[in-house]
Amino acid sequence: MSAHTTVFERRRPAASVIDHSLADSRHAVFWTEDVPRELRPDRPPLRGAHRADLVVVGGGYTGLWTALLAVTRDPGRRVVVVEANRVGWAASGRNGGFCEASLTHGPENGEARWPDEMPTLDRLGRANLDAIEAAESDYGIDVQFERTGQLAPAVEEHQLAWLEEWAAGGDSGVVLLDADAARREVDSPTYLGAVWEKDTTALVHPARLAAELARACEERGVVIAERSRVQAIETPASGGVAVVTADGRVDADQVALATGVFPSPLRRNRLMTVPVYDYVLMTEPLTSDQWAAIGWQGRQGIGDMANQFHYYRPTRDGRILFGGYDAVYHYGRRVDPRYEDRPASWQTLASHFFTTFPQLEGLRFSHRWAGAIDTSTQFAAFFGTARRGRVAYAAGFTGLGVGSTRFAGDVMLDLLSGEETERTALEMVRKRPLPFPPEPIAAIGVEATRWSLDRADHRRGRRNALLRTLDALGLGFDS
Repeated sequence: MSAHTTVFERRRPAASVIDHSLADSRHAVFWTEDVPRELRPDRPPLRGAHRADLVVVGGGYTGLWTALLAVTRDPGRRVVVVEANRVGWAASGRNGGFCEASLTHGPENGEARWPDEMPTLDRLGRANLDAIEAAESDYGIDVQFERTGQLAPAVEEHQLAWLEEWAAGGDSGVVLLDADAARREVDSPTYLGAVWEKDTTALVHPARLAAELARACEERGVVIAERSRVQAIETPASGGVAVVTADGRVDADQVALATGVFPSPLRRNRLMTVPVYDYVLMTEPLTSDQWAAIGWQGRQGIGDMANQFHYYRPTRDGRILFGGYDAVYHYGRRVDPRYEDRPASWQTLASHFFTTFPQLEGLRFSHRWAGAIDTSTQFAAFFGTARRGRVAYAAGFTGLGVGSTRFAGDVMLDLLSGEETERTALEMVRKRPLPFPPEPIAAIGVEATRWSLDRADHRRGRRNALLRTLDALGLGFDS
């Protein structure tokens, strides 16, 4: 099968359109700037000796949900959250805000890994999304939750069969749209058809979600210390566990590790994830005429069907976020701010944006930013305990953590309780995935996989020998 060009190559906009769109953009995270200052107080670091029932390491979604659920279960529980930087500053404040019910990075990935558990995982995932929606009223928070569903358009002919297979799964919330129906929802000349998954995806404001979870925690007695990097986790022979920072120490009964993409304090988990950088653009607010030109009245989140896919969504104030496609790994597993400014990725995304919406030529991007995704070999979170059950951990969300981090908080609290629950009985929870190999094998493997996915998009979806081998080993990835 010969290679062919993609629609983003066949319909590339003029260079002047791309250059004009990026000329005044700032390298800054829109979501963080959009959070009111009163929701982002500057919290002092941990100083001196403290005592707690539970210490949570990490002030992103995973850590904040864990802390909030802990004090919801037991209002008298003394909980301290220790964050190395600021609450929600990393992936939790930078993502696209797609809050999905799936705990398994989509049904196909779940069916390939945990087929017997998928009915349970699907039910738990939907209940988890319902609970996130209910959190606005339960905790008195505003995260701009909109249960709009997700539109998945085909932008190449071979992807139409994937849509039909998806819609044939029998989920009543999945609607198959032909090209005309898809374009009535969102008018892009690239759309050849689409699936609209109406019930299992919501949109949220990422940074507001982190900020409001932190506020809800503090209102219930949780102490949050910022700029407090953990230097050690000690387990004294006398019992308990201690979290040690440069200027302070918390002795506790239990610890929950929610460090995400950053190196785990547990040596056993150092090879379990790799950081993959994702890049995002945000437009200026569209005019009413510009919105009319593209439709999009349903405000769905959108993710196309390519292996190297794009995701995009409207904001509350009338902008469009457009991200994805490039997924860049840097040798050595390093998380480094220098990797966040990548002009080639901004140029690519801007080009693909105007291929998708040529009627918006002249629109400018106000912000550009990037963040690192904690990728695991099973492309979904993994869980476990250490230090004789005193420490629980969850990581490896692989870009699907906005919703599943709440589930992870429940799992860690279940594990720390020592009691078997429906969640802890899951194979997904009990079995650790394969680790990534050390360097240089990791870098070679990640780059070869990325090249192969791009090649598949240029060969009408046909997967090469490497991808087929990874599929057979349970390491396949198609989005």
